[in-house]
Amino acid sequence: MCDFLNRWPLVDAPTAARDRMKFDAQWMQYYQAVEGRPPRPTLIRALEHHDQTPNPLPKFAVDLGCGDGRDTVELLNRGWRVLAIDGEPEAIARLRQRSDCSRTHLETRVQRFEDLTLPPGISLVNASFCLPFCPPEQFPDLWDEIVATLAVGGRFCGQLFGDRDSWAVYNDMNHHSRDQVNQLLTPFKVEWLEEENHPGKTALGEEKHWHIFNIVARKR
Repeated sequence: MCDFLNRWPLVDAPTAARDRMKFDAQWMQYYQAVEGRPPRPTLIRALEHHDQTPNPLPKFAVDLGCGDGRDTVELLNRGWRVLAIDGEPEAIARLRQRSDCSRTHLETRVQRFEDLTLPPGISLVNASFCLPFCPPEQFPDLWDEIVATLAVGGRFCGQLFGDRDSWAVYNDMNHHSRDQVNQLLTPFKVEWLEEENHPGKTALGEEKHWHIFNIVARKR
C-alpha cells in the first residue's frame, strides 16, 4: 500500500496470473526514480474544491499509500493535519526524513490494507495509485471503510485501475469497469472523473498499457 505502486514495472510477466508481483527488491530503485515529483493532479483538484466550498470542513486528511510523501507534504504545506499511512516501514521512514516535511501536524502509521482502521470524521481521503493493489477479496471492506469514515461533505481523491489495464492479469489486484466505478461512487457527488486508456511507461521506463480512473468525489 505504497506510493511506489504508481508506474511500477511489470515483474515476472509470463507468470502474472499465478504469482504475486515481486516488488520488494526494487524499493530503492523506485524511490530514486520518483524522488522530487510534484503532488498528483487528483489531490490538487480536491484541495481546490475544498477551498472553494462555503464553510469547508476542518483540514484533516488521510493519505493512504503515502509512500515518501509527495502528496503528504503538499497537504502539510497547505495547513492540513495529516495521518499518513503506508504498508512499508521504508516509505514512512523516508517521509519523516524529508527536509521539506513539517511534522507538527503529521501522524504516521505503518499499516496494510487488511489491518486498516480509520478515524471518523475525515475531511479528505487521498489514495494515489494504491487501492488497485488491495487484494480483491478485501477491497469491498476497504472501500466501505473509506466511505464510512469520511464526513458528509468530505472528499475522496485517487485512482482505480480499469479492466483493460495490462496489470489486470494479476489475480491479486483489483480492476474495475466503468460501470463498477460508477457504482462505487454512488455515495458521492462526482467532481472529476477522468478515464485514461493508453500505452505508456512505468517510473523505471518499462512499457505498459494504462487503464486508469482519476477520481475526485464529495460524499453526499
